[in-house]
Amino acid sequence: MSIFKRLPWTSLLLVLVSYTTLGWVLSESRMPWPLWIVVVLGVLILLASLAVPFLAMANYSSVFFESSTRTFLIAVCGAFLFFLMVAWFRLFLDTLLIISAAILAKIDFHTAGFKGRSAFLITSLFSLTGIACGAVLHEELSIHTSMW
Repeated sequence: MSIFKRLPWTSLLLVLVSYTTLGWVLSESRMPWPLWIVVVLGVLILLASLAVPFLAMANYSSVFFESSTRTFLIAVCGAFLFFLMVAWFRLFLDTLLIISAAILAKIDFHTAGFKGRSAFLITSLFSLTGIACGAVLHEELSIHTSMW
């Protein structure tokens, strides 16, 4: 069977659309180029963390809970992240949408029988294409609407 028939197109379309909105928002905020690079690296790190098998991630996470001090610091950081989630709820929802779309794509790739590396590469391609499309769409539409 062809690889194009096995691809989870619905999930990839959701990834493309969600990352297009991210590119639109980033372009709208007029971020400098170094911050664009940070965002792209963050997206790639997120997608790479989803490509890691769950059991390997569980082995690494046990390191954080070896002592009471580390556990306390993680609880404090978790409380601070919860505060940020409540304070910036709109940003939290946008981030949750992006992460959910990436997780759905990972699940669909796993169901279709893809290995972690190929799923990461294809999802990364669609994510970065979505960011670029969102930025280009915002720039083009803002130029054309300013002419009216």
